[in-house]
Amino acid sequence: MSREVEEDEDRLRQRRLEEVLEVKSLRRIISAYLNYPEAAEEDVQRYERSFRKLPAAHKALLSHYPSKFKRLRRCISVNSYFIFNMLQAFEPPLDMSLDVDICGDPVLENVPYDHPTGERKACSPFASTSGRMRCSKQDQALLQEGSNILCNSITGLTTDEEMQSAHLDKIPPGNFAGTIVKHDEQDEHGGNDVTGSNGNVTSSSHNWLDPSLQLNVPLVDVDKVRCIIRNIVRDWAAEGKNERDQCYKPILEELDALFPNRCKERSPPTCLVPGAGLGRLALEISCLGFVSQGNEFSYYMMICSSFILNHTQTVGQWTIYPWIHSNCNSLSDGDQLRPVLIPDILPASAGITEGFSMCGGDFVEVYNDPCQVGVWDAVVTCFFIDTAHNIIEYIEIISTILKEGGVWINLGPLLYHFADMHGHEDEMSIELSLEDVKKAALHYGFEFTKEKTIETTYTTNPRSMMQNRYHAAFWTMRKIKAATT
Repeated sequence: MSREVEEDEDRLRQRRLEEVLEVKSLRRIISAYLNYPEAAEEDVQRYERSFRKLPAAHKALLSHYPSKFKRLRRCISVNSYFIFNMLQAFEPPLDMSLDVDICGDPVLENVPYDHPTGERKACSPFASTSGRMRCSKQDQALLQEGSNILCNSITGLTTDEEMQSAHLDKIPPGNFAGTIVKHDEQDEHGGNDVTGSNGNVTSSSHNWLDPSLQLNVPLVDVDKVRCIIRNIVRDWAAEGKNERDQCYKPILEELDALFPNRCKERSPPTCLVPGAGLGRLALEISCLGFVSQGNEFSYYMMICSSFILNHTQTVGQWTIYPWIHSNCNSLSDGDQLRPVLIPDILPASAGITEGFSMCGGDFVEVYNDPCQVGVWDAVVTCFFIDTAHNIIEYIEIISTILKEGGVWINLGPLLYHFADMHGHEDEMSIELSLEDVKKAALHYGFEFTKEKTIETTYTTNPRSMMQNRYHAAFWTMRKIKAATT
């Protein structure tokens, strides 16, 4: 066999391996969302078992608890209704029916469950900001290069707080959207087909939601779903306004002051937002008149942000109960079980600048590319830089992709997400002090123009008795010279 043929076969096997890994990873993420109702129900049953063990006299003091458990189940049902509609609106970029266990290839059969997907990444014109949950390797964005992005909005869906889990299979299917769609630009084809970006009609069959394809995922995966629900409040609810004012407002004011003539320029300034999660900060920057691009690694985030940005039709269209999963530090049952309406604004009518986009994939893989050198006028990092395995690499890439005179605005702590990955020999975590971070930035051609500390919370229940606060570092740096080699 010739060397060329062997190389072609190796490339083919590698592509098959990547596809299998991507399908396994995405199937796990979707299964985590679908496992949410069952995991939440198990929590309620645990509460009920503890209640039944109480002496009769103590039960009498808590006679309202059976009613509370009933209300909890109703809240779980409403959250599940939102999640299922979100999944119905998602069109996977991969063949989810692919048999990932019987591949006819012994190499593929021995692949670890959470193997990184590696090279597949794609830029797509939908917008999706930064979550504090750790993004493991299987969370990496799985979009295929060149895959069609579907542009459509869900129609005819309304939130019903009395909707029960048994009725969820009656919800009509929606479609994954690739761009923010005005509500007068509805699908003209009807049925279950939608038009792709190339004009072709694409099937929106949702057989990938078949129970036979679902996995029993660990509870840590379902915890990420609960984290997403809290992040929705931070970015897309009126109740999250205080946190947004603490974190996003200083960034937006700084951008506004640094680019005062942006509306008079022939082309708007460009701004990159790595760790763009659920999209509010990237959207607000776009509304200021910037060409704004978010970059997001976690498909948990991307599925949800796309749904909110592309499929919401009215303010307050959806109801969620974000605080029901913790009985600790509650002032009252009413606080714990209170509803939150989302979104607080209609993304399609927010006044975004043309060019608002989202690039799915690992920040290092996507932007450590020659085509990104000197492209951006501004880079904004909010609760992001401590998600790095190697924070110096982040700083180097930010310096490289900024234009001469470009600005880097940062706000956040140094929590270092991979600092406690004990027993994972392959995981690297470089944990610098703030002083060393500043030294690294100076080495890569930055000078400080503003620096202060901002006190803020992150996805905190504003009515909880416990409030975790960060003394977050806020700075503006300007790139004054090319990065030192």
